[in-house]
Amino acid sequence: MTFEEKDIIYPPVHPGTDRTFIRFYDGEIDLNSIFYSAEKETLPQRIFVTDTSVAGLSAMNSFVDFFRGEDFSHPKIEAGFVGKRGKDVLLILGAGEPYKTIESVLAIVKAALDNNGQRSAVFVGIGGGVITDMTAFAASIFKRGAHCELVPTTLLSMVDAAIGGKTGCDFDSYKNMIGSFFPAQKIHICPSFIESLPQHEYRSGMAEVVKTALLYSPELFEKLEKYPEILKERKNPLVGEAIRICVNAKAKVVEQDLTEKNIRMQLNLGHTFGHALESMAGLGAVPHGDGVAWGMARAADLSQRLGLCTKEYANRVKDCLASFGWETKAVHSEMKKKYDSDEEIAKILLNAMKKDKKNSSDKVRFILQANVGETVITEVPEKDILAVLKD
Repeated sequence: MTFEEKDIIYPPVHPGTDRTFIRFYDGEIDLNSIFYSAEKETLPQRIFVTDTSVAGLSAMNSFVDFFRGEDFSHPKIEAGFVGKRGKDVLLILGAGEPYKTIESVLAIVKAALDNNGQRSAVFVGIGGGVITDMTAFAASIFKRGAHCELVPTTLLSMVDAAIGGKTGCDFDSYKNMIGSFFPAQKIHICPSFIESLPQHEYRSGMAEVVKTALLYSPELFEKLEKYPEILKERKNPLVGEAIRICVNAKAKVVEQDLTEKNIRMQLNLGHTFGHALESMAGLGAVPHGDGVAWGMARAADLSQRLGLCTKEYANRVKDCLASFGWETKAVHSEMKKKYDSDEEIAKILLNAMKKDKKNSSDKVRFILQANVGETVITEVPEKDILAVLKD
């Protein structure tokens, strides 16, 4: 059997924008000032997307009220609400990881279609990582690519999720299994949103701060080591300093490697273990940052086991994580609730890791460390992975 072959050469696919403008705001939140300061005629249609938790914040009242019209007979805005403000639309989804589904993404697309959205429309996600991921994903698939802006409202989304163009949703109990690379044109960072976060969400975001410090900022890591009390002091100047350090570090990485072919993989420190934990414990049972923190502890033990780092360094990382209240033992308490033995838990987590989208073969790739700022990307034998998943 013979064949002839012809190739078609394509330019790289454009990711929606050639740059992202990140704006840092001081003072109280005023979304009307951000989005409605220009003349209406010059503005494109916006499809605003948020969730019930964010929509219920007092700082959001004046913004949300404009989309409710004159009928205030239903003061409680619930998931599924769609309001209009001229040609602009506001969609409110359910809050939390259980709503990070393809159905929610399609609800965003439907809201745009039902309101005559064009490719020139701007999809604006106002929320944590769940909302920013899904809104940007919807923008990337709407009429083969609309425009996107993000307003991260959690610490985690400010320092990580909203930056760098990763979009998507969960599927069939697996984290972020469907998605695209589609950076936002603008990211509006209002640190005052942090003051309204539930404690578990604030602590979850702090795990990403610690991760970034371990990767790129020894100075920040030393400050966090010495001052875990930052979990109780959201107005501490160190919080604002940490946000800017993390934003700048991630921006520098994604400028060089948007689609995660090489150095961007480093940002997954703790995530291979953490995503497996989140999936197998039941999405939403373990906050993302808590999963990442536990994953960093496992990565530290794995690094030591493979001879990449000293026992002293592994203990230093785990001691810092424990001082913030994160679990660092090999078997997470949420897994003990669901499964009978450490052996079973280890095998279940390993199988979940094998399905991780970051793997390029049947082996499991990990981000490990020799020291703060000294990071290694490597594939690891199953026996070593299983060894650090059992107490």
